[in-house]
Amino acid sequence: MLSWDEFDKEEGEQPAKGANAGHAAEAAMDKLDSAGAGAAKEARAVSSNDSAAVARAKAALDKLDVAEGLAELEGSAARVAVDEKRMINCRADLNQLVPFKYDWAWQKYLDGCANHWMPQEVNMTADIATWRNPEGLTDDERRIVMRNLGFFSTADSLVANNLALAVYRLITNPECRQYILRQAFEEAIHTHAYQYCIESLGMDEGEIFNMYHEIPSVAKKAAWGLKYTRAISDPEFNTGTPETDKELLRNLIAYYCVLEGIFFYCGFTQILSMGRRNKMTGVAEQFQYILRDESMHLNFGIDVINQIKIENPHLWDAELKEEASQMILQGTQLEIEYARDTMPRGVLGMNAAMMEDYLKFIANRRLSQIGLKEEYPGTTNPFPWMSEIMDLKKEKNFFETRVIEYQTGGALSWD
Repeated sequence: MLSWDEFDKEEGEQPAKGANAGHAAEAAMDKLDSAGAGAAKEARAVSSNDSAAVARAKAALDKLDVAEGLAELEGSAARVAVDEKRMINCRADLNQLVPFKYDWAWQKYLDGCANHWMPQEVNMTADIATWRNPEGLTDDERRIVMRNLGFFSTADSLVANNLALAVYRLITNPECRQYILRQAFEEAIHTHAYQYCIESLGMDEGEIFNMYHEIPSVAKKAAWGLKYTRAISDPEFNTGTPETDKELLRNLIAYYCVLEGIFFYCGFTQILSMGRRNKMTGVAEQFQYILRDESMHLNFGIDVINQIKIENPHLWDAELKEEASQMILQGTQLEIEYARDTMPRGVLGMNAAMMEDYLKFIANRRLSQIGLKEEYPGTTNPFPWMSEIMDLKKEKNFFETRVIEYQTGGALSWD
């Protein structure tokens, strides 16, 4: 068998053995490095075939300071060790994805890729017929569809902006950044899905997309989330002090625990309940795909928050704990008000009082997930079917009782 160590040897040269083998291999690599460097330098030389523009380009590269370019990259030039990685304020090279420190972040990235979908895969024909039929839905049901498309059509854009303009830059772990990129793309798909529903149903797009400015219960939720973005979205904002680190942590709690962890639940429950009754099944299917993604976003965010707390215990003081608890309680109250606005009377086997219980149940979970005391003792889940739908391992068919496993990529099977 041919050995690469024997390749291109002078005639009569014997392969190295034992301890000398390593030195021989190193010498061979040095020889190859030298040959490569020489070939690269030769390629830089201006030839008679080069145009004036190519010659200028080569001359400009002769002045390139490699050290200056490397200095612009984040972190040191040394190889990264696992122990050097941190969730925030890490000075290790952020361009080196491996070795992984947080395997859970990489696994979530892989899971997100495996669950890829696109809005056009969902058949909206039945929904269009139902929506156009004056008898297809009650006034209460139409209100629910319009209010939820109004909120969600811009809510995912707010989340994506926060991720792309602030969170990605400030989280200093490459495997987490990899998932954040995937999440940002999924948020774009979600906004696309809402647009696809709105366009398919022939709604007034201006009315729906501007609802977060015009409808108080929708506007309040958007305004509440936006106030936690202002500081960290400033390009001059950087972590590194207790005050700025806390500001980032507040943002993560606001967006993961409240905006994605509470504000989505009333609307999702309403639309999915509609789908369970064989109404607006295309919209409901879109929402179920989205809920699957959002459940993973939430779990990722909780892990990031808790990891920052572990690595920076001084941040998680009594003041920030109280503030975080208040943020979740405020978010719960806003969602309760939204529930009362979207369904002032009973509809789809639920009412505002039941939804309030459900939101308090969800709030208790968010509080406990980040190590805070539950504030609504004894609250139970009045919609146990939602837990089944949110099972990330399985997909529940709306119209049959059979549970089907996820497929990897593409459209899911619903029959």
